[in-house]
Amino acid sequence: MSDHDVKDLGLAPAGNKRILWADRNMPVLASIRERFDKEKPLEGTRLSACLHVTAETANLMRTLNAGGADTLLCASNPLSTQDDVAASLVQDFDIKTFSVNGEDNDTYYAHIKAAIEHMPQITFDDGADLVSLLHSDYSDQIPEVKCSMEETTTGVIRLEAMKNAGALKIPVVAVNDADSKHLFDNRYGTGQSTVDGIIRATDILLAGKTFVVGGYGMCGRGLASRARGMGAHVVVTEVDPLRALEAAMDGFDVMSMTEAADIGDIFCTVTGNTTVLEKRHFEKMKDGAVAKQVDADGNPVGESEDQRKARVAQESVAALAESERADEQLSLIHISEPTRLGMMSYA
Repeated sequence: MSDHDVKDLGLAPAGNKRILWADRNMPVLASIRERFDKEKPLEGTRLSACLHVTAETANLMRTLNAGGADTLLCASNPLSTQDDVAASLVQDFDIKTFSVNGEDNDTYYAHIKAAIEHMPQITFDDGADLVSLLHSDYSDQIPEVKCSMEETTTGVIRLEAMKNAGALKIPVVAVNDADSKHLFDNRYGTGQSTVDGIIRATDILLAGKTFVVGGYGMCGRGLASRARGMGAHVVVTEVDPLRALEAAMDGFDVMSMTEAADIGDIFCTVTGNTTVLEKRHFEKMKDGAVAKQVDADGNPVGESEDQRKARVAQESVAALAESERADEQLSLIHISEPTRLGMMSYA
């Protein structure tokens, strides 16, 4: 097996700069890496990680390598990979990396298979794709895996379902339950990155827009706060009455998604659950409304049947915006699935 599959190793110098820049703002990880480099607590351990291939993740992999681990990294999301970072991990840090921005579904799973065929004793996951494939197609390797780590809410939900069905055969640490994860990363990181992603994709001015947040967990709290900070009128929909009350006492309007669909300009689901938005909601939305799936996996924008009835363009939002015509039917700028951006026109 090759030790990497990245877009272009020539991108490594730019990726190295990006990794070291991120490292300046990760002092705790840097201190752990310094200790790991001396103590080598992971000496001889094979480790496979299915995570976002970004500069921040690169510094995590550097730290695990410093601890003596034989590490391999593949992407948990085909669209988040920073190709220059992937190249630098291979070229500058000798870390096996399998990730190309925009890779198709077959390549995505081929890379996860490469991670499993690394024969890991410890795995890291973001969305539970690696662990799920391990259980379904590589069950003979399960006895060799000591434990796994799951980073995100949606992955924990999938693993809880496996556990309840008696299908989960390895211990998994739910990293998402750590205070430092859900109190800070979920709330502040997800809030900022979601607003940033919407602005980059659409060039929409948020001030004065009605911004609908589906769910008021830690990610929802952070997103609602950031959207309000940008001048948006924020509406929260939440099925848990205590969280709904909290949102109201935090100063947000709280209503059902059915009511919010009439007035919203931007809709973001932040729950990890399915069918938060359904066709009946889309049919009530304004022409040109934006829908964004913030969840890492699953299908909270419940369209599996509707997508077969819709025209989905596999292009960038910018190109789609240029192609939109006044005589087309109701359109929705749809940024939902992690692997796709599309413009949908309902019949």
